[in-house]
Amino acid sequence: MIVRKAIFPVAGLGTRFLPATKAIAKEMLPVVDKPLVQYAVEEAVAAGVTDFIFITSSIKRSIADHFDVNAGLEDQLEEAGKHELLKLVREVIPEGVSFAFTRQPKPLGLGHAVLCARPLVGYEPVAVILPDDLIYAEGKGTLSDMLSLANQYQQSVVAVEKVPMEQVYKYGVIDPEHLEPGVYKMKGIVEKPKVEDAPSDLTVVGRYVLTPRIFDLLATQAPGANGEIQLTDAIARLIEKEGVMAHQFKGKRYDCGSKLGYLQANVEYGLRHKELGSSFRKYLDELHG
Repeated sequence: MIVRKAIFPVAGLGTRFLPATKAIAKEMLPVVDKPLVQYAVEEAVAAGVTDFIFITSSIKRSIADHFDVNAGLEDQLEEAGKHELLKLVREVIPEGVSFAFTRQPKPLGLGHAVLCARPLVGYEPVAVILPDDLIYAEGKGTLSDMLSLANQYQQSVVAVEKVPMEQVYKYGVIDPEHLEPGVYKMKGIVEKPKVEDAPSDLTVVGRYVLTPRIFDLLATQAPGANGEIQLTDAIARLIEKEGVMAHQFKGKRYDCGSKLGYLQANVEYGLRHKELGSSFRKYLDELHG
């Protein structure tokens, strides 16, 4: 269960953020001073991932540009003596990692997007990260904790969090068997159930560690909701074939696929910012005073 590769499905149109996403990818929207996708990459780097695979579309060129060298910008910063800014720009691309980009030809669902990465992953376990789900956590981060759990149990792992029961219809919901604090064996999973049909209040968030068998299952997965290939449906089959664990992560998730969640992330990350935090807090206090 050594995981060196991570898939970032970033082909979505980001319609909830129009017109901001008319020309740029929603994953490039900044939280304070870094785009969402960079937070996701940094979490994966901290977990030991070295190969980054982005599933994009024709309108997502800005992501590839962000993780490419901008020699002109670097030269200008160096000539101007702006060494701190130069360091920030160069740190966007961590040492010892590689980036690959492939397109999802049609919007056929998250499962299909993951399947598009199969030629680049090969037959080995892989992480899947949805940058829309920004998770603030102590230590090395949520993905690192999930990889430890995957190694311990030698199974796939899905990240979950508790939500109010009246909100479970928005998510994939697991049927859990409690093993230890924050760790569950999944007996099943259902996508966006009615409240009365939900097996629990533990819902899937955008972090997965998956064994290679997931690709075989996705390749034979019948279309589900909205005629799309659903990753949830393939994981339900994976539970039957070899078992899947659930990790109730420690930290706070911000749903940056929604405007409210995105605003909340900017406020709270702004308050944590080492340079801006104190002055931003003072501003908010004055605003509410």
